[in-house]
Amino acid sequence: MPRFEPFAGLRYDPATVGGPDLSRVVAPPYDVIDPPQREALAGRSPWNAVRVELPEGGPDPYREAARLLSDWVDRGVLRTDTRPGFYLYRMSFTDHAGQARTTRGVIGALEVSRPGEGDVLLHERTTPKAKTDRLELLRACRTNTSPVWGLSLAGGLSAHCQGDGAPAATATDDQGVLHELWVVSDLERIGAIASSVGSAPVVIADGHHRYETALAYSEERRVDRSGAPGDYDLVMALVVELTEDELAVGPIHRLLTGLPEGLDLEGALRARFDLEPAPIRAADPPDPPTLARLLTGAGAPALVTAERSWYLLAHPETATRAGDDLDTARLDVALGDLPGGEVSFHHDPAVVLGAVAGGQADAAVLVRPPSVAAIASAARERRRMPPKTTFFTPKPRTGMVWRPVTD
Repeated sequence: MPRFEPFAGLRYDPATVGGPDLSRVVAPPYDVIDPPQREALAGRSPWNAVRVELPEGGPDPYREAARLLSDWVDRGVLRTDTRPGFYLYRMSFTDHAGQARTTRGVIGALEVSRPGEGDVLLHERTTPKAKTDRLELLRACRTNTSPVWGLSLAGGLSAHCQGDGAPAATATDDQGVLHELWVVSDLERIGAIASSVGSAPVVIADGHHRYETALAYSEERRVDRSGAPGDYDLVMALVVELTEDELAVGPIHRLLTGLPEGLDLEGALRARFDLEPAPIRAADPPDPPTLARLLTGAGAPALVTAERSWYLLAHPETATRAGDDLDTARLDVALGDLPGGEVSFHHDPAVVLGAVAGGQADAAVLVRPPSVAAIASAARERRRMPPKTTFFTPKPRTGMVWRPVTD
């Protein structure tokens, strides 16, 4: 079963940054930050975490990130906790259906292992993506700057994730999500959390590339140190119980661009789907709750072009070939048969429909998210879902706690 250990975190000193509210100094994970947002975050504070998470400046931005991190420690902006502990983490938010929700978990150090060799499982097949950036940052800073997100199959973990008293740190992000963090240093509670997480497999739900980078770094350091173990054998992870109460799962929609001129897209897709007219217009996108109701009612994803839209009802052969009862699996079969074009991804339906309406894309396919039960079933069977099947939201903030990675 997976190792899950406490660590002595590196955290912002409230006396230096203006109190326990860290809203000005935290940032989203690196892979959801675009250049304008990075500039805005960096402008909020000279100590905003984005300056390390997505470094800029000089011939070697990673060395600059390491210099900044060291400088913040020297100046007391960041301080290392005096003893190892776990960090309870809670996110309070309103979901796409307008319901008040909370996600509770615990941040600790989770083992890294090669796929198939341990009980940390990958949730999705990953799309090709350079990992050099994250590896260079880890080499330079020797710090896990943002947690990967793991889902535990251990029933009852949520009961160990209740924060007592006032949180040690809070932050409200640009979407209005309240992030709260508590430090657990009591040995009995630390043992109970470690035992709970260690009693069942953990599925990496978000941060696959960071997890794979941590594995590459672990193997690299073990070669350099003649196989000796170290902090590099683990990665900072937020672990949440895999249950409906704790998770808000959204879809990741598809954008089709660069299709061959003159391609009859609807005709090509009829080989895999029955097409039924859908009341969705690219120029007048429905809000997320309305879209979710439409797709759920139809029991199918929807293809949208600038002129019209259809629900895509899979043929039996398509469903069989897909192997999974998922919109994304069936679309992978159909889109893989198209003669050219590119597929890109975005979780916001307004963005993908806006691209179609504005002529930046040929079409969009709006999909339904998998249920938590489907995610749990795949995890227990150690199956990996198709790439870009789930969008777990909200995202934990970079900077609530950092994890030094030493030898």
